[in-house]
Amino acid sequence: MNNILFISKGEAASSTRYRALQYFPHFIQTGWQPSHITISGGFLSILRTFLAAKKSDVVVILRKTFPYPIFWILRKLSKKLIFDFDDAIFSNTDGSYSKTRMHRFKITVASCDYIFAGNQYLAAKAKNYNPSVAVIPTSVEVDKYNLSCQKDNEAFELVWIGSKSTRKYIAEIIPSLENAAQNIPNLRLKIIADFELTSTKLNINNVAWTEHSEAIELCKADVGLAPMPENNWTKGKCALKVLQYMASGLPVISSQSGVNAYVVEDGISGYLVSDSSQWAERIVQLSKDKVALTKMGERGRCRVQTEFSIKAVFQKIITTLS
Repeated sequence: MNNILFISKGEAASSTRYRALQYFPHFIQTGWQPSHITISGGFLSILRTFLAAKKSDVVVILRKTFPYPIFWILRKLSKKLIFDFDDAIFSNTDGSYSKTRMHRFKITVASCDYIFAGNQYLAAKAKNYNPSVAVIPTSVEVDKYNLSCQKDNEAFELVWIGSKSTRKYIAEIIPSLENAAQNIPNLRLKIIADFELTSTKLNINNVAWTEHSEAIELCKADVGLAPMPENNWTKGKCALKVLQYMASGLPVISSQSGVNAYVVEDGISGYLVSDSSQWAERIVQLSKDKVALTKMGERGRCRVQTEFSIKAVFQKIITTLS
């Protein structure tokens, strides 16, 4: 039995949950022994990580880059070292250039045996320093989101799921949603997050995110929203919220940016918008067409099942490791 160790900043991190932990049962079924260790920066944590790496057949670093001395030792101790990343970690979060981040990224990617990149944009960046790169998209457990629930017939509910770090994305389109509310009296926006927004012109339902309730809260909504600007940081995003919406059977209205523009098929599983006025137009359009709501949701769920389910993506992982 081969041992595979995942190293990350913590189990609560979305990259850890979606790019490692959810695959553990599948690794076990195929004869691998997976484990995870959190490296927090303290000496004992680093030492435990070194010892675990030495005992493993494959070591996967999730998203994190290290100061060179730590990385050098980890490289020496690892029989096979893989770097997995699902964000543009070589840039600042506003998309601007970061000399420090890029330097660490180059050293890490160039020294690993293999790279798992979350999308084509990230893969292209990695290939500048290492030819051994595989695109491993983020995946979701479709059955978790394929629920039967009672929607509120008294409201047409939009939903956005996210966190404080992406709060500005949904905040920026609130004026467009307020415009849509002028034509849809029962319009409501549900925000599933760790913050709250308010509006005097739009009914907003703020729901605290929990891993156990997110699926049912998405199921109750009618349309998923994915606003996102286009820059060197957002190009690295791997469309997690879009995949969650589609797995929930929701049509998606998304900015025409990043990998969202690949996952959402315009006019098939939702709509792609390129300016502020189109948000209100597409929302009003869908509110009047229940047939389109259902068909787009079904098509989106089918695509996630085929290309972005845990089973489909794990097959790519295990093929690469073989």
